[in-house]
Amino acid sequence: MENQKTKEELNKEVVVRWFTHFWGETVDLSIIDEIAAPNMLLKYSLHEPRKGGEDIKAFMTDFRAAFPDLNFWGTADLIAEGDYVVGQWEGGGTHTGIAFGDFLAGSLPEATGRKMHFTGTTVLKVIDGKIVEEIGLDDGVTALTQLGLIKTV
Repeated sequence: MENQKTKEELNKEVVVRWFTHFWGETVDLSIIDEIAAPNMLLKYSLHEPRKGGEDIKAFMTDFRAAFPDLNFWGTADLIAEGDYVVGQWEGGGTHTGIAFGDFLAGSLPEATGRKMHFTGTTVLKVIDGKIVEEIGLDDGVTALTQLGLIKTV
């Protein structure tokens, strides 16, 4: 009898591809059409929630234009149960590009040269090989402080 992969193993494979091609060192926006559900929800505390492929593409296009060296990577094995996959990560980038106004806490003028490096945990829901939602809890306070959008005493 063939060794069939479990639903959890297949879902982890989808998430690894997403993390590599969407959040990794080089972005390939075609991954959105390939493995994101048409109404995918992307939600982190740093940004307004994004919904749907075009909105998510626009978000990442601007994020990468502002932070050309943006890169995130996993820091622990993925955990999967049912439709859900949980991943821990770290990453960041240097603001050497366009002005960026997508942070909920404020905007950056063009090319501040400020660096952000922070961590987070993400829960992704995968149904039939498509990512339906990605909801993350990031250490936004660290990132925003590093970028000068939150002042420390």
